[in-house]
Amino acid sequence: MPKIVRFYQTGAADVLQLEDVPLSEPGKGEVRLKVAAIGLNRAEVMFRQGQYLEAPVLPSRLGYEAAGIVDAVGPEAGDIQINDRVSTIPSFPIGKYGVYGESAIVPASAVTGYPDSLSAVEGAAIWMQYMTAFGALVEYGRLKKEDTVLITAASSSVGLAAIQIVKSIGASAVATTRGDSKKKFLQVH
Repeated sequence: MPKIVRFYQTGAADVLQLEDVPLSEPGKGEVRLKVAAIGLNRAEVMFRQGQYLEAPVLPSRLGYEAAGIVDAVGPEAGDIQINDRVSTIPSFPIGKYGVYGESAIVPASAVTGYPDSLSAVEGAAIWMQYMTAFGALVEYGRLKKEDTVLITAASSSVGLAAIQIVKSIGASAVATTRGDSKKKFLQVH
């Protein structure tokens, strides 16, 4: 039986419980992953505390970011195959499809392969910061080539993603940080 993380009340990290559960089969449009690595992010902390855009339905699973190997494919899951090496794109209800655990079922539309040059840990950590920055800058902000963007907390994961997105569009990024120790690092990004 795989172990998963679940919580029965909102609160601090001590509400999380590690449980053995029977292995579930994916449904229509879903795949099951043998999880190799998970990412941790602020959205998940806020969800666990009951302060996120989506309220947990208790008991609840947790987790958006994972990398692993597909070990089961439900009907109508597209071209995904057993043994595909994939990471999850955080685009699903976190409580229904939480990925904290040894096994996770997720929508097939929310998995994609990642480069062989990346480890599973890196594969689990490549989506959230870019989706956050892209949504703010491009979807909502309508970033254009002639724009200049002030990026606060630029050495954070979302800040670094924002710098790369701004540069890819041809706009200018002005990056800020609180400490001199991060200044040189930001100058090369």
